[in-house]
Amino acid sequence: MFAIKIPIALLATTLATTPASTGVQPDMSFFITSVGVGDGANLGGIEGADKHCATLAEAAGVRGKTWHAYLSQQAVGGKTAINARDRIGKGPWKNAKGVVVATSVEDLHSDNNKLSKDNSLTEKGATVNGRGDTPNTHDILTGAGLDGRLPAGDGDQTCNNWTSNAATGSALLGHHDRQGGGANPTSWNSAHASRGCGQDNLRATGGNALFYCFAV
Repeated sequence: MFAIKIPIALLATTLATTPASTGVQPDMSFFITSVGVGDGANLGGIEGADKHCATLAEAAGVRGKTWHAYLSQQAVGGKTAINARDRIGKGPWKNAKGVVVATSVEDLHSDNNKLSKDNSLTEKGATVNGRGDTPNTHDILTGAGLDGRLPAGDGDQTCNNWTSNAATGSALLGHHDRQGGGANPTSWNSAHASRGCGQDNLRATGGNALFYCFAV
């Protein structure tokens, strides 16, 4: 039997363009970003956050879906107020392992959802560090209240609509592991506010500028 020799250049091209097997379920419709955009809470606005969700999902082998970041937007700078809960479709949503974390928007914002450190996985199917891990990165950007709506008030709750990486300003954060400190320590979407919008500010209180992504 003759051996088939594949040119090295062709083999390299094939490997570079063939997605790796990640074990991620193709019907995944919910994840935490494995990495932020690298500029604190400056995500390039909601649009930039949505693009980041799509890029990560496609890199994990999940294609053909429209992804939205679970982020609110304030009525400042000519922008229209948007509630995080109104951006994510109707559900149900599955994590990378195929576990249904919520069946509907109401279920997601109830005590019945299945969000936890074990179930709130990245697009790669990995767990995100929580309280007790080093480093702790359980703070997740949301800009939302407990019900998923933008809370009333004129203060900055979205780091200038996700365009600021300054040491000043603030954004509402959830705890993906549902433990820690703050006004609502067990809340996945509205535990407390950040102390600034820069990468170092977010890391200082237990985060890394990560956020939730949902297929709509």
